[in-house]
Amino acid sequence: NGIPLDINISPWAAFVDLAGEITELTVSEKPFVDDDARHVLVKPVNDETALRFRNWVEGKRRYVAEHSQGRIGYIYVPDTGVNGQTELFRQFFGQRHLDGLIIDDRWNGGGQIPTRFIELLNRPATNMWALRDGLDGVWPPDSSQGAKAMLINGLAGSGGDMFPALFKQAGLGPLVGTRTWGGLVGISGNPALIDGAFMSVPRFAYYNLDGTWGIEGHGVDPDIEVIDDPSLMVNGDDPQLDAAIDAVMKQIKEHPFVLPSRPPAPDRSGMGIREEDK
Repeated sequence: NGIPLDINISPWAAFVDLAGEITELTVSEKPFVDDDARHVLVKPVNDETALRFRNWVEGKRRYVAEHSQGRIGYIYVPDTGVNGQTELFRQFFGQRHLDGLIIDDRWNGGGQIPTRFIELLNRPATNMWALRDGLDGVWPPDSSQGAKAMLINGLAGSGGDMFPALFKQAGLGPLVGTRTWGGLVGISGNPALIDGAFMSVPRFAYYNLDGTWGIEGHGVDPDIEVIDDPSLMVNGDDPQLDAAIDAVMKQIKEHPFVLPSRPPAPDRSGMGIREEDK
């Protein structure tokens, strides 16, 4: 904003109280301002958490794309609340056409029962549409018919337990990683107290359709166990993600989803004409 920086003071001090405000930066390759200097307008943020999250997710997506020759998409679901649903739908639609998808449930903080999440991922193809002026398309268009796998770990719980449990129940693909947290006894619905406090009282618990208890205290087991290796992760490596890529590529090779070819155009000549008028 026209205020020169002081080499004795952190440059970030100049951004104090400017979060959310349009700010002008004057940038130059020279230690002084002349006609070659550039003026850039930015809007500083007061928290870079969302930017770091988006950069992390995009980095994983690019990694998967590069290591699958562009055939597999990557979707990270941070929770099963409104934010998680938003992220799933936001990331899904640009990658639904790919040969495979990896759904990352690791560190999923839960929230709600992710029924709609599974409904989106488990939509079967019902038919094709032949288009006069474009490529034929599969229906429904908001569906993914490719191979799938889900990443899980011990820090995914509650809705983060239920998501892989439903994924496995639907037969959508293998679970890769380590056993989830194991917490499906819920506490929501307790009345608030007059002083603003609340009671944490169990109100509901999960059990299986065969009449047995499940998930609570144990979690959801992976189909392909891959233990986190801190010595690899500190360098940016992700062996669980690599295993998921291998699993999805194997499915693509062994059970590819192939769209049917358009049949020959039917001969409808004479349709709608009475036999005696032909």
